[in-house]
Amino acid sequence: MKLRTLIIILFVLSFISVFIGVIDLNPKDLFKLTEDQLQILWISRFPRLISIVIAGMSMAICGLIMQQLSRNKFVSPTTAGTMDSARFGILVSLMLFGTASPMQKMLVAFLFALIGTFIFMKILEKVKFKDPIFIPLVGLMFGSIISSVTTFFAYKNDLIQNMSSWLQGNFALILQGRYEMLYISLPLVIVAYLYANRFTIAGMGEDFSTNLGMNHKGVVNIGLVIVALMTTVVILTVGMIPFLGLIIPNIVTIYKGDNLKNSLPHTALLGAVFVLACDIIGRIIIYPYEIAIGVTVGVIGSGIFLYLIMRRKSYE
Repeated sequence: MKLRTLIIILFVLSFISVFIGVIDLNPKDLFKLTEDQLQILWISRFPRLISIVIAGMSMAICGLIMQQLSRNKFVSPTTAGTMDSARFGILVSLMLFGTASPMQKMLVAFLFALIGTFIFMKILEKVKFKDPIFIPLVGLMFGSIISSVTTFFAYKNDLIQNMSSWLQGNFALILQGRYEMLYISLPLVIVAYLYANRFTIAGMGEDFSTNLGMNHKGVVNIGLVIVALMTTVVILTVGMIPFLGLIIPNIVTIYKGDNLKNSLPHTALLGAVFVLACDIIGRIIIYPYEIAIGVTVGVIGSGIFLYLIMRRKSYE
């Protein structure tokens, strides 16, 4: 699939997305917008569209970086405990600061997401059984332990309702003033692109990259910081979007190959297109109500994940 095709699809879906909602708005209205319609566009529809695109790009790139650094196509923020660690950090920020500000939540959640991702990478080094499917299972078990601890402390501190808002991704509450934190991801995307070749070399192993004169641990740490911060920002703004970082890089790899710098633009665009398509489906399937993005991406993503596993088995 060409980059131009993905860009065209993204623009078409973006145009459709702007005109889907409980309040009627159609393309003809653009030439004679009322004050109310203008408010709907600027306060609700455009912020939602921007957050969908940035969140989709961010989580897809996070998965691509993690898969490259771990040398495992089934590793992502969902299957490495990164998302669960970020949720635990959000809980800790609420426990420590009471009514924590968005910045306090972000800093604490980022720290926990980073620590959780580092622990998973250390577990990865110790695991002797390197089967590609076994590794993400370890990550899912690790994430389940963190999630259980989070639930325990949430119940104990009467914060379970607060935590449930971050359990499933949802764009329905995205309004002007509630999504701007996502812009933090944009410079991180640029850094990821600039470091793309180094991530590719780092993914070939410590000995190989060291022989080429590269600081392997430094590059890996930069990659994990990007993943942890992007994941934290998306969870705080939108909620958890499962499987996105796992399936999109795998789909791109099928037709684009493993070179991270070549596949990163495709991964970012396909991630945005996929989330946008899932959001549109979730908004029209039970219109005027909508299904949370975490559910639609989870259902479609888990089906694609199973297909990828079966596809891999068929080649063995």
